[in-house]
Amino acid sequence: MFNRILAATDSVTTPDAPVVTAARLARQHHARLYLLHVMESASTENRRWIRHYETGMEMIAGTEYEQTVGRVLRRTYRDSISGEEAAVRVTAGFPWEGILHWAREIDADLIVLGPHSTRAMEKGVVRIAGLVGSTVENVVIRETCPVMVVNHPANTQQLRFERVLIPVDFSRSCECAVCFAARLAANCHSQLQVFHMIPVLPVPKYSRSAYTRDKAGALKRLESLYRPYLDGLDHRYIVRAGSLPHLEILNAVRDQNSDLIVMGSHTKETGGKWYPGSAVERVGFRAACPLVAITDPQVLIHWKGRLADTVQKEADRKIHVSTDADALPPSTP
Repeated sequence: MFNRILAATDSVTTPDAPVVTAARLARQHHARLYLLHVMESASTENRRWIRHYETGMEMIAGTEYEQTVGRVLRRTYRDSISGEEAAVRVTAGFPWEGILHWAREIDADLIVLGPHSTRAMEKGVVRIAGLVGSTVENVVIRETCPVMVVNHPANTQQLRFERVLIPVDFSRSCECAVCFAARLAANCHSQLQVFHMIPVLPVPKYSRSAYTRDKAGALKRLESLYRPYLDGLDHRYIVRAGSLPHLEILNAVRDQNSDLIVMGSHTKETGGKWYPGSAVERVGFRAACPLVAITDPQVLIHWKGRLADTVQKEADRKIHVSTDADALPPSTP
């Protein structure tokens, strides 16, 4: 399934969640792990003008320093990686550029990142609640490989992916997410939890009859669009009404005890680039379990199968708001 997993970290001396999780995942799937540290510079003229990882002293990073940092990284993660299990690379530049360059060089089939810098205070970066950070955003925008966002180290049990939640809004990228999750489930024997939120306007009343009607319509659309991928797999559809997708998704993850979230990157494409979208960013920033962001059909290049040929080319992909003009989700739908 996974053969080459790339994990990037900006922490040299302290283990962080993405690398620990990537190492466990690589071990479970007998994959090769590639550990990357990109040395950032505040200089626009010389990207090798950096601060020493330990003393904070400004210096020019040479080959000897890169080798030293590489050895320190191996010591830092000695409980997670050992021997020939992982390749370690230290380089200078913009983190997202370094990640993309190595991912394409090794033909990675999964990239594992943290939602924001672990050294934000040190670098003078202000963390903005709900945003996954510029590195994740720039990688998702430009990379077709699946990108996993990890807040907390995932344990071995969680990485079996027994329960996978896929939030969908009927967009093309969400269809790619369902296809990816289906291939994952075929390998991991996962239960797939396909989740859809009926957007409800923030006005005084949303009747139960309206909710029942909207839910029936949503279930029909889910079955019609995703059945080609889910036939023969353990799956269920979950429909709720709400106005804030990221909160409803996080509530569903908690209620369903999900081990993994798989999300399409966004509902639209602009200028050939796919953007993470607010739901992906807000869920990725808060989720207790890993989240995999899927961009476009090219993400499936390493997987058997593509988007189902049986799906109608003109499928209804509009996000349908509630049919009731006065709408708020019922307290117990």
